Amino acid sequence: MYRVVEMRGDNEPWWFFENWRDDIVAKYEFDNFYDALKVYKQEWQRLAHDYPEFKSQEDFLSAFWVKSEKRWCTECAEDLQQYHGLALLEEWHPVETFENRLPYAKTSGVTPHKICQFKGLGS
Repeated sequence: MYRVVEMRGDNEPWWFFENWRDDIVAKYEFDNFYDALKVYKQEWQRLAHDYPEFKSQEDFLSAFWVKSEKRWCTECAEDLQQYHGLALLEEWHPVETFENRLPYAKTSGVTPHKICQFKGLGS
Protein backbone atom coordinates (compact mmCIF):
# COMPACT_ATOMS: atom_id res chain seq x y z
CA MET A 1 0.00 0.00 0.00
CA TYR A 2 1.24 3.45 -0.97
CA ARG A 3 0.06 6.65 0.68
CA VAL A 4 0.36 10.29 -0.22
CA VAL A 5 -0.10 12.37 2.91
CA GLU A 6 -0.19 16.09 3.50
CA MET A 7 0.79 17.37 6.94
CA ARG A 8 0.82 20.71 8.73
CA GLY A 9 2.95 21.41 11.76
CA ASP A 10 6.24 22.45 13.31
CA ASN A 11 8.45 19.89 11.58
CA GLU A 12 9.48 18.86 8.12
CA PRO A 13 8.05 15.44 7.20
CA TRP A 14 11.39 13.59 7.25
CA TRP A 15 11.74 13.76 11.03
CA PHE A 16 8.99 11.23 11.82
CA PHE A 17 8.83 12.33 15.47
CA GLU A 18 6.53 10.48 17.84
CA ASN A 19 2.88 11.24 17.00
CA TRP A 20 3.83 12.64 13.57
CA ARG A 21 0.62 11.18 12.14
CA ASP A 22 -1.35 13.69 14.25
CA ASP A 23 -0.19 16.37 11.75
CA ILE A 24 -1.84 14.66 8.75
CA VAL A 25 -4.54 16.80 7.13
CA ALA A 26 -5.10 14.74 3.95
CA LYS A 27 -4.38 11.14 2.95
CA TYR A 28 -4.71 9.26 -0.35
CA GLU A 29 -4.14 5.48 -0.58
CA PHE A 30 -3.08 3.42 -3.60
CA ASP A 31 -2.17 -0.14 -4.47
CA ASN A 32 0.03 1.01 -7.35
CA PHE A 33 3.19 3.12 -6.91
CA TYR A 34 2.69 5.03 -10.18
CA ASP A 35 -0.85 6.06 -9.26
CA ALA A 36 0.50 7.38 -5.95
CA LEU A 37 3.39 9.14 -7.72
CA LYS A 38 0.94 10.90 -10.05
CA VAL A 39 -1.01 12.32 -7.08
CA TYR A 40 2.24 13.20 -5.26
CA LYS A 41 3.36 15.23 -8.31
CA GLN A 42 -0.02 17.01 -8.55
CA GLU A 43 0.00 17.87 -4.84
CA TRP A 44 3.67 18.93 -5.04
CA GLN A 45 2.82 21.38 -7.84
CA ARG A 46 -0.15 22.76 -5.89
CA LEU A 47 1.91 23.31 -2.73
CA ALA A 48 4.87 24.78 -4.67
CA HIS A 49 2.46 27.27 -6.25
CA ASP A 50 1.04 28.29 -2.85
CA TYR A 51 4.28 28.32 -0.81
CA PRO A 52 7.42 29.96 -2.27
CA GLU A 53 9.91 28.19 -0.02
CA PHE A 54 10.38 24.44 -0.26
CA LYS A 55 12.77 21.57 0.21
CA SER A 56 12.07 18.30 -1.55
CA GLN A 57 14.15 15.19 -0.97
CA GLU A 58 14.75 12.26 -3.31
CA ASP A 59 12.82 9.97 -0.95
CA PHE A 60 9.55 11.78 -1.83
CA LEU A 61 9.43 13.84 1.37
CA SER A 62 8.85 17.57 0.86
CA ALA A 63 8.34 20.61 3.05
CA PHE A 64 6.78 23.89 1.93
CA TRP A 65 6.51 27.09 3.94
CA VAL A 66 6.04 30.84 4.04
CA LYS A 67 8.54 32.60 6.30
CA SER A 68 5.78 34.62 7.99
CA GLU A 69 3.75 31.54 9.00
CA LYS A 70 4.97 30.77 12.52
CA ARG A 71 3.54 29.49 15.79
CA TRP A 72 4.56 30.55 19.28
CA CYS A 73 5.84 27.58 21.28
CA THR A 74 5.35 28.12 25.00
CA GLU A 75 7.66 25.20 25.86
CA CYS A 76 10.50 26.62 23.73
CA ALA A 77 9.64 30.29 24.28
CA GLU A 78 10.18 31.06 20.59
CA ASP A 79 8.42 31.12 17.24
CA LEU A 80 8.50 27.90 15.23
CA GLN A 81 8.20 27.79 11.47
CA GLN A 82 5.03 26.07 10.28
CA TYR A 83 5.45 23.59 7.45
CA HIS A 84 3.15 22.04 4.91
CA GLY A 85 4.62 18.60 4.42
CA LEU A 86 4.01 16.17 1.60
CA ALA A 87 5.10 12.54 1.62
CA LEU A 88 4.74 9.54 -0.63
CA LEU A 89 5.01 6.56 1.70
CA GLU A 90 5.17 2.81 1.31
CA GLU A 91 3.43 1.16 4.29
CA TRP A 92 3.94 4.37 6.36
CA HIS A 93 7.69 4.45 5.61
CA PRO A 94 9.75 6.33 3.00
CA VAL A 95 9.71 4.62 -0.41
CA GLU A 96 12.76 2.45 -0.97
CA THR A 97 11.76 0.41 -4.03
CA PHE A 98 11.80 3.16 -6.70
CA GLU A 99 15.26 3.85 -8.15
CA ASN A 100 14.84 7.01 -10.28
CA ARG A 101 14.60 9.48 -7.40
CA LEU A 102 17.09 12.22 -8.23
CA PRO A 103 14.64 14.48 -10.10
CA TYR A 104 12.63 14.82 -6.88
CA ALA A 105 15.46 16.41 -4.84
CA LYS A 106 14.96 20.19 -5.15
CA THR A 107 15.12 23.23 -2.93
CA SER A 108 14.18 26.89 -3.18
CA GLY A 109 16.45 28.06 -0.38
CA VAL A 110 17.54 27.30 3.13
CA THR A 111 15.21 25.47 5.51
CA PRO A 112 14.77 27.22 8.87
CA HIS A 113 16.39 25.06 11.56
CA LYS A 114 14.35 25.95 14.62
CA ILE A 115 13.03 22.74 16.15
CA CYS A 116 11.28 22.55 19.49
CA GLN A 117 13.75 20.99 21.92
CA PHE A 118 10.84 19.23 23.62
CA LYS A 119 9.47 17.65 20.41
CA GLY A 120 9.98 13.91 20.14
CA LEU A 121 10.96 13.44 23.78
CA GLY A 122 7.80 11.52 24.57
CA SER A 123 6.09 14.47 26.18
